[in-house]
Amino acid sequence: MERVLVVGANGTTGKQIVDILDRYRNYRPVAMVRRKEQEKQFTDRNIETRLADLEKNVSHTVTEIDKIVFAAGSGGETSKEKTEAVDKNGAMKLIDLASIAGIKKFVMLSAMGADNPEQNEDLQHYLEAKKAADDHLRNSDMAYTIVRPGMLTDDERTGSIKLSKNLNEKGKITRADTAETLVAALHDDTLPNQTVEILNGDTDIEEAVKSAD
Repeated sequence: MERVLVVGANGTTGKQIVDILDRYRNYRPVAMVRRKEQEKQFTDRNIETRLADLEKNVSHTVTEIDKIVFAAGSGGETSKEKTEAVDKNGAMKLIDLASIAGIKKFVMLSAMGADNPEQNEDLQHYLEAKKAADDHLRNSDMAYTIVRPGMLTDDERTGSIKLSKNLNEKGKITRADTAETLVAALHDDTLPNQTVEILNGDTDIEEAVKSAD
């Protein structure tokens, strides 16, 4: 059973990732949360937690961990300084620690448009931070998958997506389907060292991640 650290486990998408992992026989989720009061929702279900703030020391979070899903983030709605502290510097710090710890695979929740931040003035600082973290992960010695969804919605799970290295279109995708895609990407042979974009679509998630070009 592989222990998977979910960074940002208290977030809307992070909680769904933990729920999915908790249903898998071959995964054991470890929920990383920032505040003590956020732990109870997981410990009540016998889910292990790690209390840590990405702006501080997080070295203890990667011990006895096999894989990581990074789903933390400011969402682009905070200040440039906060975004850089979490989405860029916090992510890069954890990537370095994960590399030293010998993490088997690092799955990153990024954002569509991260390769061209200047094309979205409203979210430019957020996308710049995401791009820096993505590039840092690509340059690490770990196996990785970077998943870049379109606009996230709280709609019901569909179980189907559209996935490609470059979709060349904008659109939406549910958080539930995004979470499921991130968990699917944890498999060693799924989307190895790839960066992909996802939107709502008609292809079953498992089929989409396996048939990606």
